[in-house]
Amino acid sequence: MIVLDVETTGIVPWKNAIASIGAVDFNHPKNQFYREICISESANVQDGALQVNGFTLEELYDIRKPTLQKVMEEFIEWVSVCEEKTIAGLNPAFDRDFLRAAFHASEIPFPFSHRTIDVHSLCYAHALRRGVPPLMKRGITALSTDPILNYVGLPPEPRPHHALTGAQMEAETLARLIHGTSLLEEFRHYPLPDYLLN
Repeated sequence: MIVLDVETTGIVPWKNAIASIGAVDFNHPKNQFYREICISESANVQDGALQVNGFTLEELYDIRKPTLQKVMEEFIEWVSVCEEKTIAGLNPAFDRDFLRAAFHASEIPFPFSHRTIDVHSLCYAHALRRGVPPLMKRGITALSTDPILNYVGLPPEPRPHHALTGAQMEAETLARLIHGTSLLEEFRHYPLPDYLLN
């Protein structure tokens, strides 16, 4: 799996832009990717998105950063050495759709499947298997990032969001849910809850 996290300037892939991209090769977790992008002047920027990811307008339009085209070329080169290229993450459909739009804008064929591995669904299913009702709000699942991290024994995600930190925490969460083990050195000092141990 390629555990992917993108920070964006909004929530609409054809209107907003990727500000940064982080990824972890789940099978070889030391193989990681992180780039920030100088966004196009035509991209829509929503204030709420900047509050989430912490970027300033000056940082988004910093011409010292590589262009979207350059980063997509670097990313596809990084992906080429990954054995298994299924996209995974906390909200992988969101990340996949932004990535698809970025590849299209860069005129690079999209190399990924529409199928993804969803951390939320795995956590929801794990809780049900234990007979524990998943966190709900008004009859809808409320398993957002921090409750999922708490479920697997990890601290809340640092704020503002950072694409590589997000990808790392999501990869660690996947390993704990799937294998009952830690994946990344930086999280080994957080013990796994007993219900995750094989």
